Amino acid sequence: MTRNHKTVYAVTNPNEHSFNLTLNGRNKWVLDELVKAGATGCTLINNPAPRWSAYIHNLREFGVKIKTVTEQHGGNFGGHHARYVLIAEVAITIGGAA
Repeated sequence: MTRNHKTVYAVTNPNEHSFNLTLNGRNKWVLDELVKAGATGCTLINNPAPRWSAYIHNLREFGVKIKTVTEQHGGNFGGHHARYVLIAEVAITIGGAA
């Protein structure tokens, strides 16, 4: 994936009209990962990458509905983490496969 490779998505939030969204870089990568994960969603634990919350914030600002589920985890550094689940239906219109 190159940073300049852009993909156009058709996004449909529940009970709303569809809109097109053009993404590249990490915003594109995060949306692609959410689409692949489906109802299971994504966590930093399973999909390590820097600044997940920032890219989720960006996608929400663009109008994409994403749910955050707070989950507990144990281990030496127990606590909680976020699981992000795509609520919107997303389809690629131009630019390649998710």
